[in-house]
Amino acid sequence: MKSLALYIHWPFCKSKCPYCDFNSHVRAGIDEARWRDGLLRELDHGAVETRGRELGSIFFGGGTPSLMAPATVAALLARAARHWSFAPDIEITLEANPNSVEAAKFRDIAAAGVNRLSLGVQALDDASLRFLGRGHNRDEALAAIDLARTHFSRFSFDLIYARPGQTVDAWHAELREALRLAGDHLSVYQLTIEQGTVFATAYARGDFVLPDEETQGALYETTQDMLGAAYLPAYEISNHARLGQESRHNLAYWRYHDYLGVGPGAHGRLMIDGDKYAIANHRAPETWLTAVERGAHGAATRTLLTARERRDEMAMMGLRLTSGLARDDVRTETGSEIEAAFASEPLDMLIGGGFLACDAAGLRATAAGRQRLNAVLERLLA
Repeated sequence: MKSLALYIHWPFCKSKCPYCDFNSHVRAGIDEARWRDGLLRELDHGAVETRGRELGSIFFGGGTPSLMAPATVAALLARAARHWSFAPDIEITLEANPNSVEAAKFRDIAAAGVNRLSLGVQALDDASLRFLGRGHNRDEALAAIDLARTHFSRFSFDLIYARPGQTVDAWHAELREALRLAGDHLSVYQLTIEQGTVFATAYARGDFVLPDEETQGALYETTQDMLGAAYLPAYEISNHARLGQESRHNLAYWRYHDYLGVGPGAHGRLMIDGDKYAIANHRAPETWLTAVERGAHGAATRTLLTARERRDEMAMMGLRLTSGLARDDVRTETGSEIEAAFASEPLDMLIGGGFLACDAAGLRATAAGRQRLNAVLERLLA
């Protein structure tokens, strides 16, 4: 079987960013020893069903996992190494905020075993950082990037574009600076208004206006052109990397390979005895922790996926990649060739319209298709 990816979720943040709809929570105080023990217990439980698998990647996400003590990170990695063999080139990523307090931990986080850092920079000017509710300023971001370069063999940072009032010229200048600072990977996301966030309320109230569709399109094209010219092409809609420096962990999601989720709100997809299961943990941190302490795992639901559901999930993930869906992977998940797995009428229409391409390698969205992928998927999977 293909290698297994492990995701560990730390749900806590110092503050909630107004655009964020992730499973993150602010608490006045955290008993870290209790939370560490809960995560270790769920690791032990997950190892039972995945015994004998090799770990290809581990990802600490959140929330803000850089708030964890490096000793907690080390304990979790040591327990993972007890349960699974590690691939020789295992990728171990931790998400971090670039404020000075968390950046001071980078050396110890690397010593704990993390070999790739993902920094939530989001913008390179103080006014935008204040708008986005970030807990750091420009100088802290630049210092954190320098520290990441010093302590980690691989690092990436995130940027958000299509901010209110942002022009193509301003974004061009910001990307120029980002490219001077970047390593071999950049994640560049368009600002979207997600339901239930502070921004959703403020946007509905008219507190700010996003760039119009024409400007958003121009910002997207500027991103593709500049990063492509700098040998950081998009390998996924929002992720850019030099060849061979893609996030292996995220590729496991997009390629619909198996992954085990540990922690509040974490999800998993596991193939067990030829069947694929979708596993979702309790989202509320305290509910999850209580469940783990009582029964060793925090799963709220465990669903056997049908062949149709597996096909749909695979398409929704895989068509985000420039490489698309590999024929072998489609056969594994559906038991069919691509041409039989999808209804011929929408497939032929999307190929004829220039939104999808199909060949001996597999099925992929074209540049035009990726730019309007939601509409493409709606038609393809109808």
